Amino acid sequence: MCRQSATVCLIKSPALDSVAGLSLVERLRLLPDPRRRRGVRHPFVAVLLVAASAVVAGARSYAAIGQWSASAPQHALARLGARAVGVLGVHVAPSAATIRRVIALVCPGGLADLTGADPAGSDSIAVDGKAARGARHGTSPAAHLLAAMTGDGRTVTQLRVPDKTNEITCFAALLAPFDLAGVTVTADALHTQRAHARFLVEEMNAHYLLVVKANQPELHCRLRSLPWKDVTARRYDREVGHGRRETRVTRALTVTGLGLDFPHAVQAVRILRHRTDLKTGTISRRTIYAITALTSQEASPERLGRLARSQWTIENRLHFVRDTTFAEDASRIRTAHGPENMATLRNLAINALRAAGHRNIAAGLRHASYEPFTRPLDLLGIA
Repeated sequence: MCRQSATVCLIKSPALDSVAGLSLVERLRLLPDPRRRRGVRHPFVAVLLVAASAVVAGARSYAAIGQWSASAPQHALARLGARAVGVLGVHVAPSAATIRRVIALVCPGGLADLTGADPAGSDSIAVDGKAARGARHGTSPAAHLLAAMTGDGRTVTQLRVPDKTNEITCFAALLAPFDLAGVTVTADALHTQRAHARFLVEEMNAHYLLVVKANQPELHCRLRSLPWKDVTARRYDREVGHGRRETRVTRALTVTGLGLDFPHAVQAVRILRHRTDLKTGTISRRTIYAITALTSQEASPERLGRLARSQWTIENRLHFVRDTTFAEDASRIRTAHGPENMATLRNLAINALRAAGHRNIAAGLRHASYEPFTRPLDLLGIA
């Protein structure tokens, strides 16, 4: 399914175009079993399904997954495809040690791709990274995970960034396996790279909206010097929530022929955010610049503002949820592919809960935990 190095899979699955419409069980069967054949007792897919179901039920660690597995009744183990022994066909649950070994060894690139959402036809995809702080051990840095999420909150895939490098090196590898034709990819200033822009437009037939900050000083200076006061294409958005009142003014300006010197850049965007803290009365102001390959006919200031917000929401709808609801930063899972594969199982749980209509993931986990051996399996589509 993919080639593994000592630290991370960087070659993604080549067969994602053939998995559309397959169930979770059918997708997991496409993964190679990393265990040696000698001594294998429990079906590979069954072990992964046990781990995924336990995470949906609220398990946060190997020990919790093992406890859920040991407590699972026969009807749940039968649905999960657990090993059957004896003339009566009694199903035996995999132990915590077996689950730990499988999660630590399974290909992280293939697992993330096959359990993620299909981005084809989405309006936008946001790319952003997060460090699993609890995975830091001694001189070994924490696992840094680069993820992609659709604008409606479905995680597409993720990739662990190799140590001693950064997210820039993994951007193309993260998105290359997917059909992104017509999709707008948004990313923060770190990924405002000319190579990324060419990759998205020329190879993936996608669009981009990239934030520009001081790490691109010349480009940032040129955007600031544009005649923004004369721009008539603008959009005002006002909202109140989370203890603050915010006003956003989005202006868009066509820059074709202005010598911006960035591949396929068609429009420049300036977003002015005024925020008032309703408790203290403190007022803050922030100006954000971005560039996009979308023309004014394809994206009005209203849509550009919405695309910019979709980039901000990956932090709230994915990273914040994994930190607070699943306590990811407190997790002590460190070895092999454990950190990234556990994060993938959490992404799968979030996707399943959102697909079932749960807007609050913590409430969705509580709802699943009330019937821990039936509701998680139903949410994952395990017959």
